[in-house]
Amino acid sequence: MPPTQIPDTVQTPRLLLRAPRETDGPAMHRAVAASLPELKRWMVWAQQPLDEAGYTSNMAAAAETFAERTELRYLIWDAGGRELLGSTGFHALNWQVPKGEIGYWVHSEHAGQGYASEATQALTGFGFGVLGLRRIEIRCDALNIASAHIARKLGYGLDARLVNNSVSADSAGAVRDTLVFSQVK
Repeated sequence: MPPTQIPDTVQTPRLLLRAPRETDGPAMHRAVAASLPELKRWMVWAQQPLDEAGYTSNMAAAAETFAERTELRYLIWDAGGRELLGSTGFHALNWQVPKGEIGYWVHSEHAGQGYASEATQALTGFGFGVLGLRRIEIRCDALNIASAHIARKLGYGLDARLVNNSVSADSAGAVRDTLVFSQVK
């Protein structure tokens, strides 16, 4: 069972992680549109980006799954909550174990500044502390060196390399390996 009280925000020194709102659609549309060349390499959903209305609906759906505790998506904002820097959160939640998977992406203009690492570190502590998770995973394409670096830097151990586990996000028919990192408590 999920905790009865899950905060809508998580604050770090440079970031505000906040649950999505329907009104975040236009900001999400701008961030994704500006980051499409990089996102398309790794994200299946980026192959068919939404228009502004689509992202508004997407944010409404994300707010609903947050309220239901089936997925806890957090948008990455600057500390003042003015500029959208990316998205993160807990996916593949299983409250019986309890475990979840952290995913993340950062707006291309803000990549390389440690925001994904900072957000993931905050969510790792939040997941073990506030959410009471016993296992947190990070999964990424084996060719996504930057994502794998974040997992290793934050002390996630490599549990497995799943060979020919998924289809490439950006190359129809090409199969890729998936790296599975975890921390357990």
